[in-house]
Amino acid sequence: MGPIWVDIASREVIDTSKPIKDLATAYGVGPEKLRNWLGKYRETHGSTEANLTVPERARLKALEREVHELRAETAFLKKASAYFAREQR
Repeated sequence: MGPIWVDIASREVIDTSKPIKDLATAYGVGPEKLRNWLGKYRETHGSTEANLTVPERARLKALEREVHELRAETAFLKKASAYFAREQR
């Protein structure tokens, strides 16, 4: 992949906070390769997390975890509602 893909994939990791494993699969690369790209991107462009204090980082991680859990619950509820909607027919 060319340098543009490295930047695009790295920005997506930073902007969306999606798991590296999921994005690596989407881009067809290994998770370690994407981590390396992300490290190089942050060296070149600076890290936005470097400006955060320790409590802010902890809060950010907690919020990211909560978002991940809520998305999983939403996906489950959508599947459950589709299942029960089918049963009523």
